[in-house]
Amino acid sequence: MSGLVLELRPGEAMIINGALVRFRTRSRIELVAKARFMFGKQIMAPEQADTPARRIYFALQSAYVGDEPERARGLAVAHDLIVAFKAATTSALAREILDRAEAAATADNCYLALKLARRIMNHEDTVLGRSAPDRSHPEKATFVPSTQPRPPERIGEAHAQ
Repeated sequence: MSGLVLELRPGEAMIINGALVRFRTRSRIELVAKARFMFGKQIMAPEQADTPARRIYFALQSAYVGDEPERARGLAVAHDLIVAFKAATTSALAREILDRAEAAATADNCYLALKLARRIMNHEDTVLGRSAPDRSHPEKATFVPSTQPRPPERIGEAHAQ
């Protein structure tokens, strides 16, 4: 059986089935069993969930990588946050994307839900005139993503199963 091979740089973090793993050296790992995981810039630290859209993302993240009780709590919190966001927005597109994100999460496709939630975060940033959070300074974040961008196909490839 062939698994998914990921290469991670020193300082990068990864969450596998709820456990945070931080890499001290350049590492190449192979996941040979089904696992819920996130790595690098996909991971949001609790203190970064400082806007309505980011709180939705964080709740979905908790549902995705947490254990069963955390998953249930994350889905319930995400639902409540999505309902509130949809009531407050005037954007029909944002409401439609949030409906799709919630449906994906409920169908146990949290990776797709997170991807859709990132679109809502980008929309929110545009509406609020806010730039994306500065993630290039490790001392400012609990989880330290790489400062070098990954090729886009890597992230999609990592969740292609």
